[in-house]
Amino acid sequence: MDSLINLFILCALLGSVVGVLAGLLGIGGGLLIVPALIYLLPQYLSISQAVLMPMAIATSLSTIILTASSSALAHYRMGQVKRNIMLWVSIGIAVGALLGATVTTHLPAVWLKNSFGVVVLVIALQMAFYAHKQSSSTHTPSKLVAIGGVTGIISAIMGIGGGAILVPSLVWYQVNMTAAIGCAALSGFVIAIFGSLGYIVHGLGHPDLPAWSLGYIYLPATLAIASTSVFTARIGVKLAYKLPTKKLKKFFAVFLLIIGIRMILG
Repeated sequence: MDSLINLFILCALLGSVVGVLAGLLGIGGGLLIVPALIYLLPQYLSISQAVLMPMAIATSLSTIILTASSSALAHYRMGQVKRNIMLWVSIGIAVGALLGATVTTHLPAVWLKNSFGVVVLVIALQMAFYAHKQSSSTHTPSKLVAIGGVTGIISAIMGIGGGAILVPSLVWYQVNMTAAIGCAALSGFVIAIFGSLGYIVHGLGHPDLPAWSLGYIYLPATLAIASTSVFTARIGVKLAYKLPTKKLKKFFAVFLLIIGIRMILG
């Protein structure tokens, strides 16, 4: 019981940080949650390496349901969620997230860990150097569906909210930064719903999963992270309109580079 309490407290602290970043940068927090859970879960649970990575990813997605909903609601109230964009992006995300969850449960753990590290490195470089680049063309329904599909697949495989992929993609097609962050927050909610559903279905009845698991989702960690992140996400949204987001993204990108390299080497 003491181990479970300690794990709950650490996950609650993690959630408080994740919530701020979700609101501030339009990310779901999985870039931090997944590496943290990969470290924390084996410290407090008897868990096999075969299910560790899918469980960390699935649990991360489940927390994003509440975190992203809180962040998205705050952005919506500020008028930064564009319905014409979200309609088409959500269609692609729903299909991509279900597909991504299905693929992940059939991949080797080592492959998943190294792939996560590589994707984190790519996202970090993109956030540092390309997040504000624009093309000469604007978005169309087909482009938005494609963007949503790719975002959904990668996000479900990596356990992330998709903001680090979706925000620069929308900015590329001349969507302003605050609107892109608002749409990414709501998209994170859609990704989390469909991705979590996929991990629940594929994990039901798995013999190696610990008690208090719903499919691949470890519910105590989900509850702990979400219990703080839903509140701190609102703080992050307010900070997004006051702090220099461009500079913050570059600082966060350096942090992600460290995480990505550590995942690949560790």
